[in-house]
Amino acid sequence: MPTTAKICGLSTPDTLGAAIRGGASHVGFVFFAPSPRNLGFDRAAQLAALVPQNVGKVGVFVDPDDALVEAACAAGRLNALQLHATAPERVAAIRERHGREIWVAVAVRRRADLDTAAGYRGIADRILYDAKTPEGSALPGGMGLRFDWNLLADFRHPLPWALSGGLDAASVGDAIRQTGAPIVDISSGVERTPGDKDAGKIAEFLAAVAAA
Repeated sequence: MPTTAKICGLSTPDTLGAAIRGGASHVGFVFFAPSPRNLGFDRAAQLAALVPQNVGKVGVFVDPDDALVEAACAAGRLNALQLHATAPERVAAIRERHGREIWVAVAVRRRADLDTAAGYRGIADRILYDAKTPEGSALPGGMGLRFDWNLLADFRHPLPWALSGGLDAASVGDAIRQTGAPIVDISSGVERTPGDKDAGKIAEFLAAVAAA
C-alpha cells in the first residue's frame, strides 16, 4: 500500500485547500491552548465544512478533559482523536465516551520508548511515533525534532502506526524507504514560522510522499 500523509496544525482555508488538493489522507486540527496552532471552535467549524468525506479530520489534544473533546468533536466534525501525554486508562475512557477512532502519540528518544506502544493495545487504533521534546517544553510535538529512524528497525508494532517528527519534503522519501511508514505526519516542516503554514511547502511535501 502506498504511504499516505496527514497535514497537522492547519488553520486557514488556503493551507487546508493545499492539503486536500495535494492528496492528504488526513488533516489535523489542534485543540491545545499553549500551541501556536491552537484552533478556536468557530474556526474549526469553518474549516471542517471544507473537508471532503474522503479526508479524515483528526483532532489533536494533550491529556484533554471531556468537555474539550466534546466541544471539539462537534465543531470540527472529527473522525479521530490524537492524544498526547495521555495515560492508557484515560485513553480507554475517552474512547468509550466519545466513540471516535483513537491515535495515541508515543514520544521517542531511545529504543525503550517504543515499548510504551504496547500499553495501548486494545484501546487505541493507531500509534503515532513522534520525537520526544526537551524536558520542560510546553508542547509535546510540532517542534521540528526528529528521532533516529533506525530505532524502528525490526520493531514489531503492536498496532497500526504513523511516523512524525522533523519531516520535510527533502527527508520524507528517505523516512518512508527506511521505516516503511504507512502514514507520515507533518506540522512544522511545512511552516514559515510556528503556526504559519505554507501552501507551497504543503504541496511539495505531498508530492514527495507520492513519489516515494
